[in-house]
Amino acid sequence: MLFLCTGNSARSIMAEALLNHWGKGRFHGYSAGSFPKGAVHPLALELLHHAALPTEGLRSKSWDEFAVPGAPAMDFVVTVCDKAAGEVCPVWPGMPVTAHWGVDDPAAVQGPPDAQRQAFRHAFLDLDSRIQLFTSLPIATLDRLSLQHRVSALGGERPGSEHPR
Repeated sequence: MLFLCTGNSARSIMAEALLNHWGKGRFHGYSAGSFPKGAVHPLALELLHHAALPTEGLRSKSWDEFAVPGAPAMDFVVTVCDKAAGEVCPVWPGMPVTAHWGVDDPAAVQGPPDAQRQAFRHAFLDLDSRIQLFTSLPIATLDRLSLQHRVSALGGERPGSEHPR
């Protein structure tokens, strides 16, 4: 599963780490951005460390890495920020199931460090809940359309709603 965001420094990085944790080897998470910041946000790393989730290998990278021959094939592509959901994404080989799970950008929060940490915690808990629900789906028993609806519903989308890809 590929999680997309614009900067690939916070939400998509946390989602990658969470899926690799909750997926227990059944799923492998990746993350990327349309305009990567080039570094993982320090508060995202702090939160992942606090949650005892591995951070080795996490890095801010372009989604172009996943649209070239030889890149890992994706079964699912999920945007986690509204800006990335509205951008024209590369063509993903294999027609993966796509969805939008909008999460407020914790890196955009201004103010005291406690307010920033609270924003990161809120985003983390939101993603954690959705990813736990995703990993509990009976994926092997669902046809493609049912799977598309179930994955989209985790982001609050109604079946048949439009979301750019």
